[in-house]
Amino acid sequence: MSQQPKLGGGLAAVLLLLCACRSTPDAPPPPPPTEVAVIELKPEPVTIRDDLPGRVEPFRMAQVRARVPGVVLKRSFQQGSEVKEGQTLFQIDPGPFKAAAESARAAIAKGQASLAQAEAQAKRAGALVEEGLMSREQYDNAIAAQAVARADLAQARAAQAQALLNLGYATVTAPISGRIGGELVTEGALVGQNEATPLAVIQQIDTVYVDVKQPVSQLTRLRRAATGGSGKEGGAGEAPVTLVLDDGTEYPEQGALLFSDISVDPGTGEVTLRAAFPNPDRLLLPGMFARVKLARRVDPAALMVPQQAVGRDTGGKATVVVVQADNKAAVRPIQTGGVDRDRYIVTEGLAPGDRVVVEGHQKIAPGAEVRAVSWTTPGAAASAAP
Repeated sequence: MSQQPKLGGGLAAVLLLLCACRSTPDAPPPPPPTEVAVIELKPEPVTIRDDLPGRVEPFRMAQVRARVPGVVLKRSFQQGSEVKEGQTLFQIDPGPFKAAAESARAAIAKGQASLAQAEAQAKRAGALVEEGLMSREQYDNAIAAQAVARADLAQARAAQAQALLNLGYATVTAPISGRIGGELVTEGALVGQNEATPLAVIQQIDTVYVDVKQPVSQLTRLRRAATGGSGKEGGAGEAPVTLVLDDGTEYPEQGALLFSDISVDPGTGEVTLRAAFPNPDRLLLPGMFARVKLARRVDPAALMVPQQAVGRDTGGKATVVVVQADNKAAVRPIQTGGVDRDRYIVTEGLAPGDRVVVEGHQKIAPGAEVRAVSWTTPGAAASAAP
């Protein structure tokens, strides 16, 4: 038989296969590049600061104590109020001290009379001994009696001064100006028995101290910052200090770092630094915790990235995602050297002109193609909204 039918059937099968291939739809196009918000790094001046925890201390603090024994008759201040130096705070029963002062005054009068008598006798004895009518021993006794009378009078006067001093102590006054706390005793309490009983505490807080600790190895650069790099200390060196309250807000008053009261803890190798802050509104109270920002130096060309742009690798090292010239994402490790508000100061890993991804880096993988748009800070976006 002829083989033409077989060849015809094979040709038909090939034609059917080609038609089926042509009817298959084209493959879907690749997805568009992921949009990410970036910033282009530009050098800018920034003050590099150390951020340290601290505690507020009063500028001056004084305990009001009873300096004489007696019963408290009256409290003359409002608890928690501002008091002035010399203001009357408590009245201790002055009766016994008035009596002691009167007794001392009487003793002075008696001493004056005794001295006058002794002086007269000594004068007569001097005349008699010159005429040979009195022995030398009797004359010496008269002179000694005069000296004793003079000493007794001086003692009486000292006793009167002490009695008047105690009478003054019965009126307890404020040793310093400041804010006084609650009373530690009440009217009717017996105080000053064999001890100076605490009555109240006054703290001057129109200016306050904030004590912070810093490794002693970093003290030299803090001194250099305080003196503008000269290394010379003019008395108590001062450097500008900023205070951040526990709610994250920045305290409006600028402080100064004092180097007068520095001590080194031999156990930790740290120094205690004291910063002074004006406190006109009494916003800072003793015992409060706050963060102190110490100006270390000024970097005239710092590179900074928002904190939200910085991630961590599995080893805990800081990384950022950058957009390369071919618009592909790449992960780059960086080194940070401090924080300025909500931005990290980058010391290694980035260069001016680098485009750092701030928003959208969670949606892309290294090597992915992206479409970069300029990032706008939330504050700027809110102000630009109608």
